[in-house]
Amino acid sequence: MSELHINHKISSPKGTASEYYQKWRLIKDKIAQYGVVIGGLSVIIAVVLIFFFLLYSVYPLFISASAKPLSQYAVPEQQLGKTVLLAMEEQNKVGARFTDTGTVIFFKVTDGETIGTETIKTPTDAKIISFSAGNPATGVAIYGLSNGKAIVVKQLYKETFVNNIRQITPSLQYPLGVDPIIIDATGLALDKVAIKISDKSMLAAKIGHKIQLVSFAPKESLFDDEAGLTRTDTTLEMDGIDVDEILIDKEQRYLYLIRSNGGLSAFDISNKAQPVLLEHKNIANNTPKITSATFLNGDLSVLVGDSNGTVSQWGLVKDEQNHSRLNKFRDFKVSDQSIIAINAEQRRKGFIAVDANSEMGVYHSTSERELLKEQVSGKNAIAMTLSPRADTFLLQTSDGLIHFWHIENEHPEVSIKVLWQQIWYESYSKPAYIWQSSSASNDFEPKYSLIPLVFGTLKAAFYSMLFAVPLSLMGAIYTAYFMAPSLRRVVKPTIEMMGALPTVILGFLAGLWLAPYIEMHLAGIFTLLLVIPTSVILFAYLWQFLPQGFLQKIPEGWDAMILIPIILLSGCLAIGLSDGLETICFNGSLRDWLKSEWGIGYDQRNAMVVGFAMGFAVIPSIYSITEDAIFSVPKHLTIGSLALGATPWQTMTKVVLLTASPGIFSAIMIGLGRAVGETMIVLMATGNTPLIDLSIFQGMRTLAANIAVEMPEAEVDSTHYRVLFLAALVLFMFTFVVNTLAEVVRQHLREKYSSL
Repeated sequence: MSELHINHKISSPKGTASEYYQKWRLIKDKIAQYGVVIGGLSVIIAVVLIFFFLLYSVYPLFISASAKPLSQYAVPEQQLGKTVLLAMEEQNKVGARFTDTGTVIFFKVTDGETIGTETIKTPTDAKIISFSAGNPATGVAIYGLSNGKAIVVKQLYKETFVNNIRQITPSLQYPLGVDPIIIDATGLALDKVAIKISDKSMLAAKIGHKIQLVSFAPKESLFDDEAGLTRTDTTLEMDGIDVDEILIDKEQRYLYLIRSNGGLSAFDISNKAQPVLLEHKNIANNTPKITSATFLNGDLSVLVGDSNGTVSQWGLVKDEQNHSRLNKFRDFKVSDQSIIAINAEQRRKGFIAVDANSEMGVYHSTSERELLKEQVSGKNAIAMTLSPRADTFLLQTSDGLIHFWHIENEHPEVSIKVLWQQIWYESYSKPAYIWQSSSASNDFEPKYSLIPLVFGTLKAAFYSMLFAVPLSLMGAIYTAYFMAPSLRRVVKPTIEMMGALPTVILGFLAGLWLAPYIEMHLAGIFTLLLVIPTSVILFAYLWQFLPQGFLQKIPEGWDAMILIPIILLSGCLAIGLSDGLETICFNGSLRDWLKSEWGIGYDQRNAMVVGFAMGFAVIPSIYSITEDAIFSVPKHLTIGSLALGATPWQTMTKVVLLTASPGIFSAIMIGLGRAVGETMIVLMATGNTPLIDLSIFQGMRTLAANIAVEMPEAEVDSTHYRVLFLAALVLFMFTFVVNTLAEVVRQHLREKYSSL
């Protein structure tokens, strides 16, 4: 009994320690299990959050505009005359009402309280016959008189701060002098007038049957002092009896005459003394009457409203003979009533139009979007103005009221058509896919087509995979199946170390060394593609004729080492022969021959350079995963195949590759994802131009490179900024869809060949 008692005491601690360690192992297993689950869920949550953040940043692009009334009030100083122009300064505090009697009333836009009035000094022997506003951004207007003279005025809003409160003081200026300017020396009335003022000034007037042009330009002086103005008078050789609108672009290169019956005439007035008629066209078709017209921002297009409630956009484009011709870009249907007024935005390609029944529509020309349509009043519209920031407008109606509205319209430039379809941009000869997101001028028409960027992404990925996949797959097959184990232990880590090389280094080498080298030895590169495979095949054929004693001395799996000097020698031979072949076959320059014979241009940083450079970045990933997949094929499958009489190559193609196909497919997809998302190599090794060109000798711009280039310069929350997020979302969705499909295919292959 005492012995049993002693043994029990001795064995008890051992049992306790064993149970302790067993419990601790179970705890660690649980910790590891929950750690893996939490880590996996964290990755999924992170990916989902990235998706929703991108979606949150992109969503505002597709929100429609909205408008709401702020106030309405009686027309200020209505007894001083009928309104011929409403205007508003940039802060949306002070408005101006030009009347047909030559009086300008300045008022508060919020309640119509009169701030001040100014009367234009007209001669006692003349009266006002016509009126026209110049560019809204300059605030210039012109009054035509009955004695053949004109008076030019300009709105001026002086800002001051008193006790940190902004105060705006409006006034009138006379940029061409207080005295009226003589347009017609015979004293005939100016039926219609138009004006544009810049470093040069130009006035146009319709006088009965003729159109008179008057331009003022500073005289040239050797001493940079004021030498006065040079005046040029010209009469257009065209009957102007039916002309209702005269428009001069801000560069004073083109003049447009618009007739109510639908006639549109375009003149080249670059030479002020000899205007040239470019084209006269009837743009009305079945429309009864043209009712309004104005320039779109930038003065490259004319917006024409008709009595059927349609606004059409017209502009000059070059035809195949390089002649300027009038072209209709697009139409916008506002309503079934006559268009009374059209106001273009001063900083974007949008505009606001109102019909006779005061139904207002907000549109953007490039995106072809109808952003908003509202019934402002039940009365007839008289006049309208849009604020410089396009966030408010004033509308005067026939009941003697002015309606003050606010507009919320942040991102009108983007639509599905702009992003994914061809757009006919101003001055372009035909519709096209264009990415050009910014310019130094507010007149610029943003071009946000993602097609060139998607094309560039796929093009860069295609050429890099074309280079990387054959090399990495064949290398992995040889390393895993045919190479000696001792040599494999050196080669595999060496290739995998290539994946640690920073892509910025590869891009730097590709842009500054590889691209110029390929340009100088283009014929040699193509000679390499012919000579090296031929040399390897020829060497393989001659291998069988070598003495058996020599062949037996080469260890099994070391055959590839014999090929290295063959490849190096054949490469040197190809480069050495290329100059002579280029001289004999291509007149000394392959690049010039391709250009002259085939019309194929050559850009130094092109898809070929990207294919080589990005291929080296992709090869380690594809090679490593493929090699592991092939090497992991169970040995009994290989031994069984060889035992049944199959050759090593037959075993590789019929057994090993099929069994390893899920891993090989995953390797290729991972390599494709790496190529699609690559940034620095594409950024540094291409011309970075968003072109749609399949040529291997032309560059491209990818989605990732475009984001890297333009995001630092994009204004936060601007349309450009959000479109870049949209590009990131497109790239995210592309990789997600490709990887999902790849996983489906991989699982299918795994199930199909798991029984081997």
